[in-house]
Amino acid sequence: MNYSSLSLSDMNKENIPVANTQCTTARVTRARAKALGTSGVLPPLHPVVKVKQEHKQILQPKTKRASSDNKSASTDVAPIVQSKRRAVLKEITNNPFNHSSIKLTDGIRLQISNEVKRCTSKKNDRVMVAVAVAPSVCVSPQGKTTTEALNDESIIDIDSKHKGPQMCSLYATEVYSNLRTAELKWRHSVDYMKTVQLEITQEMRSILIDWLVEVCEEYGLASETFYLTVALIDHYLSKKNIGKRRLQLVGITSMLIASKYEEISAPRVEEFCFITDSTYTKGEVLEMEQQILDEISFQLSLPTTKKFLRRFLLAAQSSYKAPIIELEYLANYLAELTLIEYSFLKFLPSLIAASAVFLAKWTLDHDEYPWNGTLEHYTGYKASDLEVTVLALQDLQLNNAAPLHAIRQKYKQQKYKSVATLTSRKPVKLVL
Repeated sequence: MNYSSLSLSDMNKENIPVANTQCTTARVTRARAKALGTSGVLPPLHPVVKVKQEHKQILQPKTKRASSDNKSASTDVAPIVQSKRRAVLKEITNNPFNHSSIKLTDGIRLQISNEVKRCTSKKNDRVMVAVAVAPSVCVSPQGKTTTEALNDESIIDIDSKHKGPQMCSLYATEVYSNLRTAELKWRHSVDYMKTVQLEITQEMRSILIDWLVEVCEEYGLASETFYLTVALIDHYLSKKNIGKRRLQLVGITSMLIASKYEEISAPRVEEFCFITDSTYTKGEVLEMEQQILDEISFQLSLPTTKKFLRRFLLAAQSSYKAPIIELEYLANYLAELTLIEYSFLKFLPSLIAASAVFLAKWTLDHDEYPWNGTLEHYTGYKASDLEVTVLALQDLQLNNAAPLHAIRQKYKQQKYKSVATLTSRKPVKLVL
């Protein structure tokens, strides 16, 4: 049968006057059926089904595509049956509307649709309310719950303005509460140079870290990578006795691990071998990598000073109308100075971060007291708790004659607002 003649015949039959529609056998479209239903005259349904079946029988054996001459005509007929059988609505057993005695008018369908939308909207509202009103019940170091503390007018809620999912404002309190617990768990020996190491001295450690500052600058690595590198070095040295020749190997391997964890694109192993003038082979670096990871049980999310500093600076900036970039750079500079000094291992990372914020605020502004209720709440430290650490930190700040000056040179650059050149005009002891 010619497809084009079939289509034209169907089209001619659709144009038959309404009075003759009782005997038509042509396919009735939805629009046509609605028009006929409105006039009260509908063609019988069974003959239409028979026509479709006849067409199907005719089209089934023709598995090849129609010739190019018949392409335009074939588009007007019913679609060719696919080899893969598709399920239709009437074949679904759990369809509530497949019973022949149930007939839905347009009004009933609209009512059901609106009811479904209303129920779905109510369900979503309940879920959103359950998430929004769930309060944090973490206990602060002062013994107050977060909800109770934020009711104090002197404390600014630093998370209320940050609704982005990356800020995790709903979980920030719990995250930093866990970090405070983790810094106690991962606190290593503060005198391992005497109890564990036989050849390595404090000065050797400082020289290594000062050199790693330059490596970070050379490869453009993030400060988080540098902090994690130093943490890995101290954790490994507090457990394993090594010789002087392998100290640099521990340093570059720790930076390799930290880069893989923190950086988007970490330097390759060969690059770390190159910066040591090929003192170590790729095999030695990979072997040391395995040893360090085994020693820390692959727990790379270590609580460093940088993680606390990010949170504490957010609390410090909340009292200003606009963020002060010098405050951030200066606090980071002071915190990085402590990484070189072995004596600062006795202080917790959170204590060093809070002290860096305290001294940075005092350095920039002597007229305002550098501590307030918001900082006390989010750091968990009173000003009196910071006295020893702040005084030791100011000694580092004023010691411009120190032989290791990589960090000072870094923060003397204009991109860091030359904060390394800033000093306090008055001793910080006056406010402690």
